[in-house]
Amino acid sequence: MSSLLHNVVWLCMVINSISIIMLLYRAIKGPSNPDRAVAIDTIGVNLISMTGLVAIQLSTIRLNDVILLIGILTFIATVAIAKFLEKGVIIDRSRD
Repeated sequence: MSSLLHNVVWLCMVINSISIIMLLYRAIKGPSNPDRAVAIDTIGVNLISMTGLVAIQLSTIRLNDVILLIGILTFIATVAIAKFLEKGVIIDRSRD
């Protein structure tokens, strides 16, 4: 791998790590629940990008499945959080 690409990937990983740390603070101390939900969703996007950067660093395509898995889990978590914020429950159990 060229030296320029190595340096750019390393710089992007550092900036991404700082972003994740700031988003963790927002997810814990957020002023409202929707702010926390957006922070958690953005952490998922940053994890996807970090995995992509690691795949570039290692020159492999074997991490593509991990990227897809993180994307699916992030989407499911976002839908669950949105449903909880709207209705107060995640699983509706109607007792007839």
